[in-house]
Amino acid sequence: MLKTRIITAVILFVVLVAVLFSGSLPAVQALVAIAFVAVTWEAFRLFKLRAPVVVAVCWTAAFVYTFFFNAGLEQARFWLALGVAIWLLRFLPALKVGLPPMEGFGNTLLSMVYAATIVSCFVAILVLFQRSPLYLISVMALVFIADIGAYFSGKAFGRRKLAPSISPGKTVEGAIGGWIAVLVLSAITILAAPYQPWLQDTFAVRVQAALGWGIVLAALSVIVGGSIVGDLFESQLKRRSGFKDSSNLLPGHGGVLDRIDALVPVLPIAALIGGWL
Repeated sequence: MLKTRIITAVILFVVLVAVLFSGSLPAVQALVAIAFVAVTWEAFRLFKLRAPVVVAVCWTAAFVYTFFFNAGLEQARFWLALGVAIWLLRFLPALKVGLPPMEGFGNTLLSMVYAATIVSCFVAILVLFQRSPLYLISVMALVFIADIGAYFSGKAFGRRKLAPSISPGKTVEGAIGGWIAVLVLSAITILAAPYQPWLQDTFAVRVQAALGWGIVLAALSVIVGGSIVGDLFESQLKRRSGFKDSSNLLPGHGGVLDRIDALVPVLPIAALIGGWL
């Protein structure tokens, strides 16, 4: 299983980097569209909607038309703000108060609201990519660093459960370890940037240069918090639906949503912050 997981991760990373740095906008758009249809299909499966493939294809067609062939990105800030607002006002409280029953209109409505946050996430991908491929990857890397730091910190020091009814494996110590890892590695990146010019186009470096140390540490803390909420919320959806993974599209990893769940709330936050630079 570990070998399969590593091979899949390496292939995904190589494909992502190759496409983002290819200089081909159609290739990037094709990758975004493929990921979008996969993620929406998996999300609608978690809500157990009828014909999730058909619903996902319709959402993808609307997304592609709006943001690839129309002027949808001119309203990017609206979509980014909408996504952040939904997470703050609906999904963060849901971690404590729970979700509506699987049957009924409340579940259907919630699935549409969650799909709107997926739209917000993919709009953020396009916005961050417009700044530069490296800038987009640097934001994604913050989430992966937090996840890796949380895993090893939790293994070594984990005692107190973070959300035992949702994800028993996650601990408070792990979350703190992931947060510290992000702050430390980002600080190293910022301090090294004057000597490594390519680092100057990364998220943490640009925020610190424009807004100072206090703001960048606060922004990184919000991003780590957002990644935890996104991860926990998808775990809550899977627990309610009785699914171990969102799908089996990625050998050793589960589904695409399983890999980007933490990015769904984080990328719109980062894109909004980037808009102030």
